[in-house]
Amino acid sequence: MRPVLSAPLAVFVALSLLFASPGFAQQEDQTQHRHHPPQDMPLHEKFYSTWFMPDHPNRSCCNKADCYPTEIIYRDGDLYALRREDKKWLKIPLAKVERNRDNPDGRNHLCAPPPNTSQGDAVFCFALGTGM
Repeated sequence: MRPVLSAPLAVFVALSLLFASPGFAQQEDQTQHRHHPPQDMPLHEKFYSTWFMPDHPNRSCCNKADCYPTEIIYRDGDLYALRREDKKWLKIPLAKVERNRDNPDGRNHLCAPPPNTSQGDAVFCFALGTGM
């Protein structure tokens, strides 16, 4: 004998599956990471608006839309930062690591274009956090 779901239970199960799907979770995660936490906005805006590329001191690292706090990993002695839009680990060139300014909040910060642009997997600037 086959179990029969009641209509309310069937609706609940269907909605649960919809909201648990990877596509929905990814979309929700990208929405949360697209903007900085409100309490950090003034600090990040000040830092990003005056940040210039370590290897090209006359060129801006971009703006608050391309720069954000991020996670890092080390692989085979190389440093990688997580790009927020597609969760891809980008290798950080040593020339792009900030060495002349203090980090604004102790976190790692990456300035990079979103995926699917003409700049590909470029890294504009990177600031290593203090691990706080």
